[in-house]
Amino acid sequence: MVNSIINTSATGTVKENKGTLGKDDFLKLMIQQLKNQDPLNPLDGTEYASQLAQFSSLEQLANLNSSITKSMDVNYLLTQSINNTMVANLIGKEVKISGNNISAVGQESIDIGYNLPVQAKSVVIKISDKNGNIVRMIDGSVEAGTCKVSWDLSDNNGNKVNNGDYTFEVEAYNIGGEKMTLSTYKLGLIDGVRFTENGSMLLVGGAEYSISDILEILNRSNNGGNE
Repeated sequence: MVNSIINTSATGTVKENKGTLGKDDFLKLMIQQLKNQDPLNPLDGTEYASQLAQFSSLEQLANLNSSITKSMDVNYLLTQSINNTMVANLIGKEVKISGNNISAVGQESIDIGYNLPVQAKSVVIKISDKNGNIVRMIDGSVEAGTCKVSWDLSDNNGNKVNNGDYTFEVEAYNIGGEKMTLSTYKLGLIDGVRFTENGSMLLVGGAEYSISDILEILNRSNNGGNE
């Protein structure tokens, strides 16, 4: 049996630390088995034929696995090429971007959007630096619906903030004085696409965002909302 050869000294040609046996290892074991069989008790022909059938099956499975892997690689490259072409067509489109993080990279302004389910009593947009310090507070529209506020990247004293990462919070209270839960997002124009090992990255106002960050693609002429 092939398994009986594994514990003999003749198996020195097989790599010891290999987790699984490939078709080459299987063939080496069969050859060693033939070389080291007992002349007085030779290998049964039926058993040898069975082992040859096992080797043939193993070889076919290995070849099939190789073909499938190559096919998957080709399909991946083709899909990636199609995706890159489609993403490039988004340049010039305005998009809604999820998350409350903002990247200041020297752009003139950043648009912040939010949705009010009903009219609010007060709305304040609070922008904080990476340490949690509030650098700017902006009064927002209290009218129900889709609203937009543009931050010119200045602090409460009118000075331009440093480039870096910031976060924003839209704090709104209804007529009854209760705090409202809002959906918030960023708005921006896609001005470029960067292709990386991790996929296509959209450049919005100079900052990079992944396609999964995009909530909605808008027509530039239908921005809607309130400034």
